[in-house]
Amino acid sequence: MPAHETIAAIATPPGTGGIGIVRLSGSRALAIAEALSHSSLVPVKIQFRRFFDAGEQVIDHGLCLFFKAPHSFSGEDCVEIQAHGGPIVLDMLLERVCGLGARLARAGEFSERAFLNGKVDLTQAEAIADLIESGSRAASRAAMRSLEGRFSQQVHDLDDDIVNLRTYIEAALDFAEEEIDFLNDIDIGRRLDEATVKLQALLEQAEQGRTLQEGLSVSLAGLPNAGKSSLLNYLAGYEAAIVTEIAGTTRDVLREHISLRGVPIRINDTAGLSESQNPVEREGIRRAWESIGQADVVIYLVDAGKGMTGEDRRILDDLAAANLQLVYSKSDLLAESEAPDPAGLYISTRADRGMDKLVDSITGHISDYNQDNHTFMARRRHVDALQRALECLRQAAHGFEQSRSGELMAEDLRQAQHDLNEITGEFSSDDLLGRIFSSFCIGK
Repeated sequence: MPAHETIAAIATPPGTGGIGIVRLSGSRALAIAEALSHSSLVPVKIQFRRFFDAGEQVIDHGLCLFFKAPHSFSGEDCVEIQAHGGPIVLDMLLERVCGLGARLARAGEFSERAFLNGKVDLTQAEAIADLIESGSRAASRAAMRSLEGRFSQQVHDLDDDIVNLRTYIEAALDFAEEEIDFLNDIDIGRRLDEATVKLQALLEQAEQGRTLQEGLSVSLAGLPNAGKSSLLNYLAGYEAAIVTEIAGTTRDVLREHISLRGVPIRINDTAGLSESQNPVEREGIRRAWESIGQADVVIYLVDAGKGMTGEDRRILDDLAAANLQLVYSKSDLLAESEAPDPAGLYISTRADRGMDKLVDSITGHISDYNQDNHTFMARRRHVDALQRALECLRQAAHGFEQSRSGELMAEDLRQAQHDLNEITGEFSSDDLLGRIFSSFCIGK
């Protein structure tokens, strides 16, 4: 990124609105804004100005705000031009500032400059995008906590613990000829255990934050005509899937994004799990199993009017129990004399029976994120990095117990620190930064 380049972009969404914003950042931002307005600007003062094109015709009039480096979002000289929100007006303003020496900003380039100039770390930069794109109040609050640095602070605290432990171990290696065996110090094992417990807790919080960022993935599974599509329609609030008495109507995975108890949900209606020689149905069943394997929660539906079949039991044996909820659909067809299965929930979308209990089961404690002041937003890459760091700590602890090998412990701790630094950006490849910031919207 050439430091001398001044970038510009429309920072408000496409379309017509009362106000539209053109944002500039870079060493020539002030000069360009003053040329545009034929006037001088002073820092941190809202000033009413007219904006002129190259032919001295007035494009529009509105407000100018100048933020002098380093006291701006990006850490550079920044100007925000607030004009009327018509797309033609904003395009004319953007064309003019580019004619005066700015260039069009890439997606996420303002946030990238804020990161490179030390205004935010990488998790805070990502939290900006997550806050903009949050699909629920819980997600919005969690993103704001990350933007305020709560996630970063926990990572830094853990990193400090590992650095201190590395320092002690590497000092012991440097003075290996001394009579005192520092590596037999039981305090090392205790500190490793404490760091491991702290990292496990942080990983659990990050998993929760990832769920809010990505949405809880829920797959509906079962035999053909078990009521999966009816349940999808009920939860979505409209006829998202075709429902007929004919088995096998759904042949592909239908996906809907909804919100339950303030938690974003990605719900997948899958093809009926059965044996078939039809190549289209076989592909649908393959995709159904793929969706089931990737889901956070699997709801397996059994037609209550028919009861549990041998085929149902065979399929249930192949499903992971940890994330499985057994549900008997069409409970309005259940004979009164038939004893209910204590392991399952009984629902009826037609009679609106048992649906609150099912929603409670899907969201579980995640619905409490709205009241949890500790949940922060996280992404899958954060979770992956924490998992790698945790494995390194476990290897270091195992090495300490088995061999007291200082060299191996020091290397495991160094790698754990490296993995943590990937999260906040102390260590980040250019490719990683490119992938992250290219996912941001233009003008942010």
